[in-house]
Amino acid sequence: MPLNGNSSGRRPRRWWITALAILGGVGIVAAFVSRRDDPVPVRTAIVERSTIRSMVSTNGKIEPVNNFEAHAPIPTSVRRVYVKEGDSVKKGQLLLVLDDADARAQAARAQTQLRAAMADFGAAERGGNQEEVLSLEAQLVKAGTDRESAQRNLDALKKLEQQGAASAGEVREAENVLVAADAQLTFLRQKQKKRYSNAELARVEAQRTEAQAAYDAAQDVLSKSNVRAPFDGTVYSLPAKQGGFVAAGDLLLQVADLRSVLVRAFVDEPDVGRLAPGKPIEITWDAVPGRVWRSAVTAIPSTVKLRGSRNVGETTSIVDNKDLKLLPNINVGVTIIAAEHDNVLVVPREAVRTDDSKPYVLQVVGHQLQRREVETSLSNLTQVEVTRGLSPKDMVAINSSNGKPIGDRTQVKY
Repeated sequence: MPLNGNSSGRRPRRWWITALAILGGVGIVAAFVSRRDDPVPVRTAIVERSTIRSMVSTNGKIEPVNNFEAHAPIPTSVRRVYVKEGDSVKKGQLLLVLDDADARAQAARAQTQLRAAMADFGAAERGGNQEEVLSLEAQLVKAGTDRESAQRNLDALKKLEQQGAASAGEVREAENVLVAADAQLTFLRQKQKKRYSNAELARVEAQRTEAQAAYDAAQDVLSKSNVRAPFDGTVYSLPAKQGGFVAAGDLLLQVADLRSVLVRAFVDEPDVGRLAPGKPIEITWDAVPGRVWRSAVTAIPSTVKLRGSRNVGETTSIVDNKDLKLLPNINVGVTIIAAEHDNVLVVPREAVRTDDSKPYVLQVVGHQLQRREVETSLSNLTQVEVTRGLSPKDMVAINSSNGKPIGDRTQVKY
């Protein structure tokens, strides 16, 4: 009996243990299935109408439009400086004076040389100097008189020969005297008309031209030794110092009309094709936070060149700067509006996916995602324009909040 009783007591306990194990496994599977089907938390966005811009963002530099630079014409010293950087100046105002003593001496020498050369040139044109001209005129008068006398003597001897009072020899001698007188008169007339050869005239003309050039150069040095403002503007650079020495060609000062300035923007090569004249442009400067200057592209790149480590094209625009805030040579931020569409459907860029180069979104319908093929147009760093496939106020998924993958028919919560 005890043996039978012990034996019958073990079987029920084993059955319950097995049953509990089976039920426990089913519970684990059920819990796993339940967790697998839990809705995935997602970030969403609403399809809405808005304005979208396709932009090119880069850097640029401010340059004067109407600019004047004064350079030292010769090695000299700066005698006087009448302005300082930042001064507003009027057209014709004296700004700076160089020591021009050497320049004045050179101008005087050049003027003397020019007068002598002009005198020589005038004499060559007239056939000589005053004394030579008067002497030649006297010779012409005498030659003319001699020729007339020789003609009268020949005429008289011919009459006497007819009367037998003069011999044939005397007549021939008179004829020879007349020929000689004609030759002398012709020679003097030719001498008066063109005393100098073409080569001699060219040499005199070259001397006159050289003297004129030297005089003009000296006058140019003198004019550049007194620097005046060519127009109303602002002195924005003044490297010259009063009493300092400057070499020929050294920059003395720069003046510009800063009421309008040029912005030179450096556009990376892949974006050059998106540029066109008239495209809106926005300029910012870190020194004036929140300020935006607006203009339009006036010139597009004609070539691409290396700037540092970048291949860039340079585009320019003119910016209104009446308050004179933008200064020459500063670095600015440049945003070019390559395209802009108003009142179009837009979604966040992250919401648009691609499959075999075909764009699609995951639209939230109830608590489930549904794949929607879409057509897109403009895009920028944050948004994409959708032209087909969605309607205003549709909800689309961006991504999951817990990092789980999402796709078509995924159950979600938001």
